[in-house]
Amino acid sequence: MVKTGKKYMQAKALLDRSTRYDLGEGLRLITESSYAHFDESVDVAIRLSVDPRKADQMVRGTVLLPHGTGKTIRVLVFAKGQKEKEASDAGADYAGGDELIEKISGGWLDFDKAVATPDMMGSVGKLGKILGPRGLMPNPKVGTVTFDIEKSVKEIKSGKVEFKVEKAGIVHVAVGRVSFGVEKLLENIKALLDVIIRAKPPTSKGIYLKSIALSTTMGPGVKIDPMSVRTVSKVS
Repeated sequence: MVKTGKKYMQAKALLDRSTRYDLGEGLRLITESSYAHFDESVDVAIRLSVDPRKADQMVRGTVLLPHGTGKTIRVLVFAKGQKEKEASDAGADYAGGDELIEKISGGWLDFDKAVATPDMMGSVGKLGKILGPRGLMPNPKVGTVTFDIEKSVKEIKSGKVEFKVEKAGIVHVAVGRVSFGVEKLLENIKALLDVIIRAKPPTSKGIYLKSIALSTTMGPGVKIDPMSVRTVSKVS
C-alpha cells in the first residue's frame, strides 16, 4: 500500500474536495499549498464533450503560452543546406539531415521537440516507429513540418506547446511553474482555453468544457468551475 506523505495530507486539508473553485482562487490555492523543495510544474486537465474515436471530434492544436512553460526545450531540426544554418541561427539545439536520422535510429533521443522541412519528411518518415510513440514526430498539423524554420524554432523555445485530446476526452497541458505566480499562470491558462474553445468541433454536443482540474507535480488536484472560465477567456 502506498503511504501518503504528511505534507501532502496537510496540503489536501486546505482544499474542499466538494467545491469547484473559480480559476483565480484555484491557482492561489495550489501555489500557496506547494510544499516541494523544487519548482513544481502546474498542470491543467480539461475534460471535453467530444468522442476522440470520431475523426470529426478530434481536438488538437498548439498554443503559444505568453510566459512559456518554465522548462528549457531542446529542439532538433531535420534540414539541409541553408535551412540547417537557419535552424542553428534561430537557436535549435541540433540541426542536420541524414547524420541525425542515423543517430536516432541507433537509439539517441536527447531532445524534446523535432521540426523538419517538408523535403526531409521522406527520410524522417523512417523514424516513425521511434518518434511517433514518444510524440516527437514532426507534424504539419501542429506546425513542425515547415520551411519557416526560424519561426517554428523560436516559437517552441518561447513556450509553444502542443495539445491533443486523449481517449477519455481529456486534454492535459503543463502551463508553467509554481514560481510564476497566479497572474502569469492565469494568463497562460487563458491563452490555452481560448485556443481549445476555438477548436470546438461543430459535432460536439452538450456542454463543451465538462470539467477542469489544476494540480502541481506533488500536490493534490483542485476542481475548477468551468463556468468561471468565461470571465477570463476571450471566447464564451
